[in-house]
Amino acid sequence: MLKLAFMINRVEGLSFEEFVDHHRNRHAPLFTSIPETRRYVRRYTVSHPVRADAYPAPAYDGLTEIWFENWEDHDAFFASANYRERVNPDEATFIDMASVGVMVTEERVVLP
Repeated sequence: MLKLAFMINRVEGLSFEEFVDHHRNRHAPLFTSIPETRRYVRRYTVSHPVRADAYPAPAYDGLTEIWFENWEDHDAFFASANYRERVNPDEATFIDMASVGVMVTEERVVLP
């Protein structure tokens, strides 16, 4: 299983609350609305930091995880017209694309 983690920050001028609302209530439904998501994506999550006094302030405003079975599914999803024409353009409306951090991983379950 191929897992991509995108650490994201909001665009300037957008409040944290507006960012979270857009990510959860506009972008995530848009992402899941295209047929390629059901065909190629195995898991999709959006997460946002919560107050945690015992920990450092978060470095990012959000985290998106997208899981694929393999690189072929990854490539087919991101090359699809629906992703490129419908989903991708929305990303720049709320994500500071210059600050995105990406980690590509292969998850290993240590404690089920």
